[in-house]
Amino acid sequence: MAYSDKDISKDAVIVNELGLHARSAAKIAEIARHAKSNVWIIKGSEKVDAKSIIDMLTLGCTKGSNITIKIDYQPDIEVLDRIVRLVESGFGE
Repeated sequence: MAYSDKDISKDAVIVNELGLHARSAAKIAEIARHAKSNVWIIKGSEKVDAKSIIDMLTLGCTKGSNITIKIDYQPDIEVLDRIVRLVESGFGE
């Protein structure tokens, strides 16, 4: 996927049975905190800070939910890719 300054994001599907719950949100937040800028999780029209476990839990992402992971700063592309791989792996559960 090519990344541009205007749209640095990637879609993913929640595949684990428990959805996006506290433990999985904590794993995302841990990775997101390595970013130099903002990291966002988007579901539908809602956009939350990926560094905040509580914010992510408000999205109510169950198994099969489509989300978008977005970064504001091109050099954080590795953080974006790590979060996408984590989501696609079912959070290692």
